[in-house]
Amino acid sequence: MINYKHLHYFWVVAKSGGITRASERLHLTPQTISGQLSLLEEYMGEALFSRVGRNLELTETGQLVLSYAEDIFSLGNELKEMLGRLPDEQPLIFNVGVTDVVPKSIAYRLLAPALEMPEPVRIVCKEGSINSLLDDLAVHRIDLVIADGPIPPDVSMVGFSRSLGDCGITFFATPELASKLVKNFPHSLSGIAFLLPGEMTVVRNYLIQWFGRLHIHPRIIGEFDDSALMKAFGQAGAGVFIAPTAIAGEVEKQYGVVSIGQTNEVREKFYAISVERKTPHPAVASITEMAREWLFTDTSGFVEGK
Repeated sequence: MINYKHLHYFWVVAKSGGITRASERLHLTPQTISGQLSLLEEYMGEALFSRVGRNLELTETGQLVLSYAEDIFSLGNELKEMLGRLPDEQPLIFNVGVTDVVPKSIAYRLLAPALEMPEPVRIVCKEGSINSLLDDLAVHRIDLVIADGPIPPDVSMVGFSRSLGDCGITFFATPELASKLVKNFPHSLSGIAFLLPGEMTVVRNYLIQWFGRLHIHPRIIGEFDDSALMKAFGQAGAGVFIAPTAIAGEVEKQYGVVSIGQTNEVREKFYAISVERKTPHPAVASITEMAREWLFTDTSGFVEGK
């Protein structure tokens, strides 16, 4: 009979991209994991990995074994979760991943409907990159991923990307800086210190293309994957930054900044990503049904701020 501990070590190595990273996740020495893999290969009678330079690559047999391991451990995690949902007056656990590029206030407003369900719910939020969260989603460690884009084309997983809505963007700055930029917006942004969303964000390319079409050339002084950090720099007066128009009022109040203007030609989009399950989590439907009520905004042109 197959040793499932050995199979689990193999699965973690394959998902982590190597023995060293797997050893960090499993809190075991690389030598221990290597030995367990050798025992599994001996049982299988086939090599599961081939060494290419300093890297390990799955053999054809390894890819086949990985596909079965994915199903085995996915179903195991789902079973554990479903047992935890049995009615014993315990709250329904909703594990959700939020990509670190999604503004925190947007994430809250998207997830809040889960707290209004008839049965008590406990939300367990995990933040990370889209790839790391999709790995967890694939094996049912989390029920849903909130992201600023659909499943990337280079990610090999079967899932569903549901649009939750989209809205335009608003430009913010400290009151002193904003007073010099409201007039002749958006062309007043040329030459102005600007805080640009990082390469991990989807809106970044749309924003750069919009600047190009209007021949606007801001002076980029920083790039940020973390929207909260970008706002903190803007709050300190480092430069102009953007945020979704849907939360413009909250940004002004929380960071003491004011709106310079907004455009609906650049859209921030938000998605709920899930995978097919035997028993879908009830909170997923609640979130997707209510999100569109407030996210969609007007799609015409741009307007000046205060």
